[in-house]
Amino acid sequence: MNYQIVNQLNEDQIYQLVELYKNEFWSKDRTYERVVKMLKASDIIIALVDDHEELIGFCRVLTDFVYRGTLYDVIIKPDYRNMGLGAKLLDEVIHHPQLKEVENISLYCLSEMISFYEKWGFQYDLDGIKLMRRYNP
Repeated sequence: MNYQIVNQLNEDQIYQLVELYKNEFWSKDRTYERVVKMLKASDIIIALVDDHEELIGFCRVLTDFVYRGTLYDVIIKPDYRNMGLGAKLLDEVIHHPQLKEVENISLYCLSEMISFYEKWGFQYDLDGIKLMRRYNP
């Protein structure tokens, strides 16, 4: 399968990303306006596009480029899943030149995705460290 990696999205691809988000329970309420704002505040964007420049995969990273980074929104278009494209996104993150020296990269995932992320060295049992969160609707 042919695809290319891009680090920014054009307007059509942003609309396509919003449509991808609508298919997922964790992002179904995202709007175009808020996604545009989110993209502007993201430090690193990694996306996969096909030969027609249609968005087929996406992820983003927030980081200080030294100590911490957090990987968000790893998503593949449903018709392109189980083709190894999620692995391509993770490879791009792990080998990204701006992230190579970041001490700690973390992410959120469902239990069924733990084994996928472990292939890149992510660990879920962190000696009692617990995720804490404050929700602001």
